[in-house]
Amino acid sequence: MKGTHRVIIQTKRLRYDFELRRNITIIRGDSATGKTTLIDMIQEYVNNPSGSPVELTCDKACHVLTGTLWREQLSAMQDAIVFIDEGNEFVKSKDFSKEIQVTDNYYVIVSREGLPTLPYSVDEIYGIRTSGKYGTLKQYYHEFYRIYRDNTLAKTVKPETVIIEDSNSGYQFFDSVCSDYDLKCISAGGKSNVFHHLNF
Repeated sequence: MKGTHRVIIQTKRLRYDFELRRNITIIRGDSATGKTTLIDMIQEYVNNPSGSPVELTCDKACHVLTGTLWREQLSAMQDAIVFIDEGNEFVKSKDFSKEIQVTDNYYVIVSREGLPTLPYSVDEIYGIRTSGKYGTLKQYYHEFYRIYRDNTLAKTVKPETVIIEDSNSGYQFFDSVCSDYDLKCISAGGKSNVFHHLNF
């Protein structure tokens, strides 16, 4: 599966509208931001598409992958968008990484942890935010936003001082690098002290 695919999932009170651009998308964020609600709505629609209050609009089939039988479930999913909620430990395994790399699906994975076995792009890590609340009978509108933005600077910046949280090997490494560029390098002696060094 290639290209961009738009997913709209909604009820009378809640709406998610987002586009997927790559085969792996990661959703992160604090509790109560709507991550699990999104997965639950998709699961409800998949289980009962004609009788559910949930409406799903997408050019591809959407599925939820969960539990210990994930391999069997995944074998039946082709050319689809597969959603996986946090708490499914199999997403951290090398077996899962191998399996999904030979499929033609897109994957949307909710996880607050790093997933080092998966080849995803930092550009496809998103959070969910509520854009508006219009009363109890209106829709809440949810959108995805990039957590890591492309903040490429137009000109070269040369810092005056480099502050390192670490006071051990990390500081020694950066101090050595900074000395090559005639930069001052100081250790904050812990992350709680960084703010103090920035202000004084």
